Amino acid sequence: MECRQSSWSEALRRVSPLGMGYLPVGVAFGVLAQKAGLSELNIVIMSVLVYAGSAQLIAVGMFAAGMPPLSIVITTFVVNLRHLLMSAALAPYVRSWKLWEMAWFCGEMTDETFAVHSTRFNDDDVCKSLSFRINLLAHSIWVLASWIGAMAGSSIPDVKPLGMDFALPAMFIALLAMQAKNGLHWLVAGFSGLMSVALMQAGFDQWSVIAATVLGATLGAGVETWTRR
Repeated sequence: MECRQSSWSEALRRVSPLGMGYLPVGVAFGVLAQKAGLSELNIVIMSVLVYAGSAQLIAVGMFAAGMPPLSIVITTFVVNLRHLLMSAALAPYVRSWKLWEMAWFCGEMTDETFAVHSTRFNDDDVCKSLSFRINLLAHSIWVLASWIGAMAGSSIPDVKPLGMDFALPAMFIALLAMQAKNGLHWLVAGFSGLMSVALMQAGFDQWSVIAATVLGATLGAGVETWTRR
């Protein structure tokens, strides 16, 4: 497929909204990781290799609490299982790519870049070079923000008064608003959010988001099938 526009400036334009969310969250992660005892190098390496905001924040919290390494690995693995659903959702659009290209693309995917790519792909914009440039820029911003937080950690006693702890959910809300195009989308989003909270309160912990996602998708598919009859 011929690319409509695959320049770095176009990739930056699409990544800019994510960057405004990545910067405060990445800095907050860097600060928390530094206070948990991780070195600047370890913090940067973690952002390069793991590249998952919620999982990294959870891992740092568990590290600070003295949890065993195996527990941290298993917990972050469960938290990131939702990436399988996201990759499966975009797989039909990239099935013509080479296997290593699909693996690289999916390995660089986050909740935020998934929102950007799913919107692009639904508009028949499956430009490969633009996809990789978006992922690379987003990842670079996250690593840079983590490094800044790691360096500034000693001078920031607490991130909560700065409102940094709300940056991640605020970014998710904005991305959701961009993708919801009709009443069914809002119904599924609201139902999934309520189910996630209910399941969390019921003790599902890390499984609550995945279970709520499956239930919400099932509801959406059922309602859509019923309305088309």
